[in-house]
Amino acid sequence: MRSLRLLYRGDAPVDFPRLWRRALILSAGLLALGLGSFAIRRLNLGLDFEGGTSYEVRSPETSVADAREVLGDLGVTDARIQHVGDEVLRIRSDVDDPARSIKLREDLSSRLGQIEAFEQVGPTWGRDVTDKAVRALVIFFAVIALYLTMRLEWKMAVGALVAVVHDIVISVGFYSLFQFEITPATVIAFLTIMGYSLYDTIVVYDKVREVTGRLGATERYSYTELMNLALNRVTMRSINTSISSSLPVVSLLVVGWLIMGASALQEFGVALLVGIIVGSYSSLFLASALVATLKERETRWLQ
Repeated sequence: MRSLRLLYRGDAPVDFPRLWRRALILSAGLLALGLGSFAIRRLNLGLDFEGGTSYEVRSPETSVADAREVLGDLGVTDARIQHVGDEVLRIRSDVDDPARSIKLREDLSSRLGQIEAFEQVGPTWGRDVTDKAVRALVIFFAVIALYLTMRLEWKMAVGALVAVVHDIVISVGFYSLFQFEITPATVIAFLTIMGYSLYDTIVVYDKVREVTGRLGATERYSYTELMNLALNRVTMRSINTSISSSLPVVSLLVVGWLIMGASALQEFGVALLVGIIVGSYSSLFLASALVATLKERETRWLQ
C-alpha cells in the first residue's frame, strides 16, 4: 500500500521496462491456459448460437441428478441442466422439433414442476447470430486499425490491436475454463472490453507522444526511457479509471446475480470485470512494450 501511495504522488517511479519480461511470461501463461481450455473444453455456447430448446422449471426439491434421470426416461440424454437460483432448474436440449418440444414441456411439467420459461431457437437462426457476431468483430478490427494508423502510426496500431486480441483471448479462455455460458449479452460485453482496452491504450500512447515531442529532440533519452516516463505519469489515471469502472460492475454482480439471482447479469458482468482488469494490465505492460521494441529499431532511436 505504501508503494501505491508513493506512486500516486509520483514519489516512487516504477521501472516498467524491468517488469515487461515478467509480464510477457505471465501473458504467455494466461494465453496458453485460455487456448488450452478452449481446445479441450470448448465454449459453453448459449441457445441463441447453437439452437435447441430451453426450459426453466420451478422444482425446489429436485436435484440435477434427479432431473437427468427424468429426462433419460423421456428419451433426452444430452440435456444440459443447471440450477438458476435455489428453486429453478434450467434445462437445455438439442430438441428442435416443435411437436416434440411441446410434448417434452408437458412431460416436464407433470413430472418435475411448473414451467416458468420456455424458449426455442432453430439452428439456422443460431448460425446467423454467430456469423453476425464474427462479422462485427472483423469490421471492428479493420476500422480501428485504419483509425489508429491515421491518428497515431502503424506501430501503435499494431500494439493496440495485439493488446486487444490478448484481452479477448484471455477473457474467452476464462469463460471456457469455468464453462460460463456465452450469450449475445456476453458478445456485447466482449465488444465493450475492446473499446475499454483501446481507450486505455490510446491514453498511454497519447502521453508518450507528448513526452517524446518535448524531450525526444534532446537526444538524451532512448525511446524506452521516454515510454517509461509516460507510463509513470498515466499509471494512476489508468488504475483510477479501472477502479471506478469496476465498482458498478461488481455491484451489478453482487446485487443482481448473487442476491437477486438474475443470471443474465452474470453473463454480462463477469466478461466486463475480467476485461477491465486484463485491459488495464495489457495497456501498461503489453502494448507499451511492443511499441517500445518496434520504435527502438528506428534509425532515430538507435543508440
